Amino acid sequence: MYGWERLVLFKHLLEQGLTKAAIARQLGVSRRVIYFWIETGQLERDLGAAAPRVRVSRPVKLEPFRPIIETRLATYPELSAVRLFDEVRAAGYAGGITQLRDFVARVRPRLEVEPVVRFETPPGLQAQVDFADFRFPWGKRYALLVVLGYSRVLWLRFYPRQTMATVIAGLEAAFAAFGGVPRELLFDQMKSVIIEDRRPDGGKLLENAEFLRFAHHHGFRIRACRPFRARTKGKVERPVSYVRSNFVYGREFLGDADLAAQAERWLEQSANIRVHGTTGEVPQVRLERDERAVLLPLAPHPYRSVMPLPASRALGPVASAITRPLLTVERRSLETYAALVEAAG
Repeated sequence: MYGWERLVLFKHLLEQGLTKAAIARQLGVSRRVIYFWIETGQLERDLGAAAPRVRVSRPVKLEPFRPIIETRLATYPELSAVRLFDEVRAAGYAGGITQLRDFVARVRPRLEVEPVVRFETPPGLQAQVDFADFRFPWGKRYALLVVLGYSRVLWLRFYPRQTMATVIAGLEAAFAAFGGVPRELLFDQMKSVIIEDRRPDGGKLLENAEFLRFAHHHGFRIRACRPFRARTKGKVERPVSYVRSNFVYGREFLGDADLAAQAERWLEQSANIRVHGTTGEVPQVRLERDERAVLLPLAPHPYRSVMPLPASRALGPVASAITRPLLTVERRSLETYAALVEAAG
């Protein structure tokens, strides 16, 4: 099928007296095509009737209601097309929802994404703490993660329960492994640490009294992300995804002991010796070079609770030395902790 415009030009050139070879060259076709057009009566067609139809736009039923939709979206930019359809139909709109959806998609205001402001902390100032849930064939486990803000050294240990005893035992193990205590710990509204956060209403942060005593014992300040602002704790939120994708996913574990052993190897041989994507340096190197020396000293003995806490049973063996990159020390007795403090110098 040859285009209407080309046939009209062919007829015009032929009427001007050009040879068939010249017409073929101008039209970019062979002479055989020229003879075919003539033999099949293409010149005898009513080419005027074959002219392209000009599409005349008709007024759409939605047109009178567009100002209503635009005004509603300017005030409530997340209103759904279904909700707007109900509203304009009540105002007299008799059309379908399809054209309304198309119009809403074109004019809906685009909300600006709140930028994530990354802030860096100096050596020894802050560590961030979080729990992450994992399901294994033998049951649910809670990974307690502690990340030093400056060096990005990661401490990780799996527990069967998410209790205050778990947090206290895990943090003392992390402190011993880091070789010192950061000046502040940042939590994400963790129930065992934060009772209530009244800051959005102009009030104060209410910490658990037992945990306040624990913080005083080790000398660190408690900090908490404001409600619904967990992104300020990104240094530990990102490692949670890293643990899921790089450690847990695609591995098989025989049980708690095997899980702990593999986690130890992974932290020691991968997580803490890789080049970190943000700092561009190896976390363990930054810890040893810049951070360990400025951490607060370890407490002379582990925290003794005023009220008896439920026993915290960690999963896996006690680490043999606190200077190893995987920091899996468990607070099992005063003697164990004292030995770690003495080894730290």
